[in-house]
Amino acid sequence: MSQYTYLSTPDPEFVEVLAKLPPQLAPSGDVSLMRAGFKEAVGEHNKHLEMRLPPASAYTVKDHTIPVEGAEIVVRCVVPAPSADKTFPVLVWFHGGGWMVGDVHADDYRLRMLCVELQISIVNVDYRLAPEHVYPTAWNDSYAATKWVVEHASILSAVLDKGFIVAGCSAGANLAAHVAYCARDDPFFAKTPITGQCLQAPCLLHPETDAGKYKTELLSMEQNKDSPSLTRAEMVYLAHQLKIPPSDLGLSLLLQPSHAGLPPLYVQIAGWDPLRDEGLLYAKLLREVGVKTKVDVYPGVPHGFHFDYPQLQLSAKWERDVDAGIRWLLSLVA
Repeated sequence: MSQYTYLSTPDPEFVEVLAKLPPQLAPSGDVSLMRAGFKEAVGEHNKHLEMRLPPASAYTVKDHTIPVEGAEIVVRCVVPAPSADKTFPVLVWFHGGGWMVGDVHADDYRLRMLCVELQISIVNVDYRLAPEHVYPTAWNDSYAATKWVVEHASILSAVLDKGFIVAGCSAGANLAAHVAYCARDDPFFAKTPITGQCLQAPCLLHPETDAGKYKTELLSMEQNKDSPSLTRAEMVYLAHQLKIPPSDLGLSLLLQPSHAGLPPLYVQIAGWDPLRDEGLLYAKLLREVGVKTKVDVYPGVPHGFHFDYPQLQLSAKWERDVDAGIRWLLSLVA
């Protein structure tokens, strides 16, 4: 979307912070090193959050092992402290990490905070990762975990009529959106439909896919191809590790034949992100078929800025906005 090119102009505060940091190392391609680096980044990010964690008495945390096709995975359930049979809406969370790194620890602290602040039960899904588990493993795991939530709402003190949101960041946002599409057409969810999707910096198109009629609206992959934090070359690498064909609609959700009937959308978009225009176009396409949407855009910052640079004013705004965005989704079913 050429009218959004200005969003790539670097944010002055981000430029100042970046200038004080050592040069970033290029990705090695070694999966074990990538995962170790991500784990270290999670530890650094959590230092920013740990003093803000709610008291342990305000929530419970329990890991459950659930069956998926050919294996088992863990879901971490964070539930507000019970009070006189009170019940809660539920949010199913899929972490980011390019479908190759990350686990339930990646967003653990932030999800505990959201659980208490919003009084919402949260299910944090530890889907299997590439390259050991190629497409569609993570997608199938995510869908199975969402079905598990429906079947086990009682242990989450959840009533899905109060709100049933799928959510995630980056690769996890793609998984959340994919779940929303599948559930829309699945009789299993007829009585317990997903009521909202909360997508942070979503990936919604294979980087080597011909976008066809949307080509002129998807310019950020080229404009921001050398952006900090995520490059076009890295997106191509991730897609190859997944072994997902460019034509497959599991990743390229923008090209789904119909967007009608999807749940309301809240989306957060970074302006200096190769994925920027995918999120903007997704919101536009949903609005055109009558889906309620709410969009927040953060000019001049790259993919994952809120995680890598929590000291930024825009990172604090991102946190405030996601709270408000989830509240908005919940208000639509109140």
